[in-house]
Amino acid sequence: MLLFIIYLAFISLGLPDSLLGSAWPTIYKQFDVPVSYMGFVSMIISFCTIISALLSDRLTKRLGTGKVTALSTALTAVGLFGFSFSSQYWMLCLWALPYGLGAGSIDAALNNFVALHFKSRHMSWLHCMWGIGASFGPYVMSYCITKHDSWNMGYATIGIIQSVLTFIIIISLPLWNKRSEEDGTDDGANASSRKALSIKEILAIPGAKEILITFFCYCAVEQTAGQWAASYLTIFKDVPAATAASFASLFYIGITVGRAISGFLTIRFNDTQMIHIGQGIIALGIILLFLPFGDVISLAGLIIIGLGCAPIYPCVIHSTPSLFGADKSQAVIGVQMAAAYVGTTLMPPLFGLLANHISFALYPIYLGIILVLMIVMYMNVIKKTESAK
Repeated sequence: MLLFIIYLAFISLGLPDSLLGSAWPTIYKQFDVPVSYMGFVSMIISFCTIISALLSDRLTKRLGTGKVTALSTALTAVGLFGFSFSSQYWMLCLWALPYGLGAGSIDAALNNFVALHFKSRHMSWLHCMWGIGASFGPYVMSYCITKHDSWNMGYATIGIIQSVLTFIIIISLPLWNKRSEEDGTDDGANASSRKALSIKEILAIPGAKEILITFFCYCAVEQTAGQWAASYLTIFKDVPAATAASFASLFYIGITVGRAISGFLTIRFNDTQMIHIGQGIIALGIILLFLPFGDVISLAGLIIIGLGCAPIYPCVIHSTPSLFGADKSQAVIGVQMAAAYVGTTLMPPLFGLLANHISFALYPIYLGIILVLMIVMYMNVIKKTESAK
């Protein structure tokens, strides 16, 4: 029952993530703002997520994973309803605050809970549930824009779903503590003997700085590819806005399908091997975006990039307790999430500025440069953590 509820929680994580990118080709015209202004909204969301991720170790130690998950999901629902009532650009910026604060702690707490209690295949399949949520969001938004000419309705619909998931998590709270007690882990009330590590202490761990850069790069690739896919197709490829919104969901479908497959592949390959495979597949997808053979090849490239992203996030997270120690995993994962959201905060808006002033043709080039840095940093993580053992 708890595993089923965690699956629902991962769906709730994914539902809001792809909405802004899907709706933005309509929003920026309605609000009469430059296309690059999406970057400022996403920056606010990500900045608040960074704050809550950095606090996740202390929050989880005080409240436990279940309560942190319920509180965070409720905050996200508030942000979604705020977006649905927004009629001016500044309102989006205001409601981005609870939207972001709800994301960081739940991400770090849930991922650490799964890394400690479940096998790698469950981590991949649970993140597949995130992909289902992220894939479902653009379809809802596309339907609301096409049938009702209302992106606001798209946010309201997802807000209702998020509220239902919040209620389910609240009534399941006793199951979370029971699992921690059975496994003898240090979640919530059982964590009194564990010291909350400072950022300085975390960075002193061999390989920690490199894993932070790896996460920075991964989320930069994933979020830039996902957020700007619809705008890239609309502005550079001349695809209609409503069609582009549904096409952009193919990227998230690639992640979803890839994580379902990855769950089975982790039985044969270890986390490190899965991460290298994913990086190679992303490179292939980026190459396809360069090819001037029409919309079909571009769509295939987006799907393949999504497939490549599939194993990286869950496998890096799942390997954290073994790389850095189970007693340090919640603290390390919290800072990893913060570094990931720094990538989410800075890199998609930076691309928006470059595209606005130069060209959306930079989309695959930008993704390729970040990917190379990610590969180099992860190789250094493996080297340093193996040397420290």
